[in-house]
Amino acid sequence: MKLRMTLLATIIASPIAVANDEFRQHEAHVHGQVAMNIAQDGQDLLFEITAPGADVVGFEHSAKNEAEKQAIADAEALLAQPSKIFTLPSSLGCTLVDTHIEHGLGGHDDHDHEKHAEHDGHDDHDHEKHAEHDGHDDHDHEKHAEHDGHDDHDHEKHAEHDDHDHDHDHDDGHGEFTVQYQFSCSNLSDLSTIETQWFTHFPSTEKVSVNLLTDNAQSASELNSTSTTIQF
Repeated sequence: MKLRMTLLATIIASPIAVANDEFRQHEAHVHGQVAMNIAQDGQDLLFEITAPGADVVGFEHSAKNEAEKQAIADAEALLAQPSKIFTLPSSLGCTLVDTHIEHGLGGHDDHDHEKHAEHDGHDDHDHEKHAEHDGHDDHDHEKHAEHDGHDDHDHEKHAEHDDHDHDHDHDDGHGEFTVQYQFSCSNLSDLSTIETQWFTHFPSTEKVSVNLLTDNAQSASELNSTSTTIQF
């Protein structure tokens, strides 16, 4: 949602977030460190969590087997339930409006593969037509052979390019989870603390950097497994 993204952009750019060493360390993608941004705008309360894949599922590459795919699915199912991650006081009267989860661990390519397979089937048909055309015209066949030679060269360049892209992704990619929640609340004047169960579900996390932006104040704090209360 536009409102959510605008507020989260504001908290990320806020002086406290920029000045916070833990926040900068998270931007460098440190395993065991998670960032939570919480913003208030009137009666809306928004949360953003950015966590290394290693903290959430134990790896940061694209899922390579069924066990890793299941680990991602289980994490998505858990993160889709904000009540499992945060305990909001009932006095706030909050209702969940929106949930958004994304990650960089792949697992969404099946549809594209099917499209490629269909395209390959058309290519086979085209090759048959091409062979028929070659039988009618030897001169054209020679021209096609010369053209095919160029195609082979292009394919080699394309394969080299693909290998380069793959290596680049492998070397530079860091699979992260980004989770966003939006609540509409009837009584945020009572907001003073929120408890998080993040460390219970994801014990690989050593610390969480929390950046808060409310109607009245901005603050930054740090949580760990023995300190799990967010203070407003």
